[in-house]
Amino acid sequence: MAREESLAFPINKGGIIMKKVCVIGACGKMGRETCKTIINNEKMELSAVFDIFNEDKDIGSLLGMQETGVKVISDINKLLMLDFDVAVDFSNAEAANKNIPVLLEKGVDVIVGTTGLTEELENIFDEKARKVDRALLIAPNFAIGAVLMMRFAVEAAKYMPHVEIIEMHHDQKLDAPSGTAIKTLKDISAIRKEFKQGHPDERETISASRGGDYKGIRVHSVRLPGYVAHQEVILGDLGQVLTIRHDSINRESFMPGVVLAIENIDKHKGFIYGLEKII
Repeated sequence: MAREESLAFPINKGGIIMKKVCVIGACGKMGRETCKTIINNEKMELSAVFDIFNEDKDIGSLLGMQETGVKVISDINKLLMLDFDVAVDFSNAEAANKNIPVLLEKGVDVIVGTTGLTEELENIFDEKARKVDRALLIAPNFAIGAVLMMRFAVEAAKYMPHVEIIEMHHDQKLDAPSGTAIKTLKDISAIRKEFKQGHPDERETISASRGGDYKGIRVHSVRLPGYVAHQEVILGDLGQVLTIRHDSINRESFMPGVVLAIENIDKHKGFIYGLEKII
């Protein structure tokens, strides 16, 4: 499907151009919030939902809303037969790795909110996306405040290169450090020379008490009930400390970024890492 054809989105009775969206991992916490957001957005149409749970159940009923007529599909082959322009994947890294190539081959743009792709896979998917003239966005964090936090941290690290990161998430999160922390580490390392922080002879009396080490930057992961997604970037210098912190209080905080990604994804092609690249 050529990109020009995909831009011929359906028009509703109010004359508003609508994007047809598919949500994968629709019954998870992020998937449910995304479905609600799309249903309530007059510029978008929830055209398909995919999950391994709740097959054939109406997504509206599962969300405690009015029935939508859109039922949960658990067979990827059935999903591929449906018509949609953008796929938003909030499943998991293993599932996303399998979903991405078949979705790109279908001729749709893909937005992924789970992290864990290797650089090798990123290169493969970039080539595939460009071949079919589509875009693949991997966003470690969809909160606009988190994007700004990372940008401010990079700017600050140019002048205060002694940096440590503390990221705090709910205790059901599987990966550590978080995708947001990894992206922050990579972005700061791109403008900061690698060096060992702390006393040259420091020792850990408890293993890993100084946290992980990424090119000389220490990163610490906290997993506790009560948290959603939080990160502090702490920068130290002579007689001063600068702390840049972002807190997601609930999953609604990610939805403006998801909407922006859906609205802007068709303006790009190939592999894109980070929401800031398309907004």
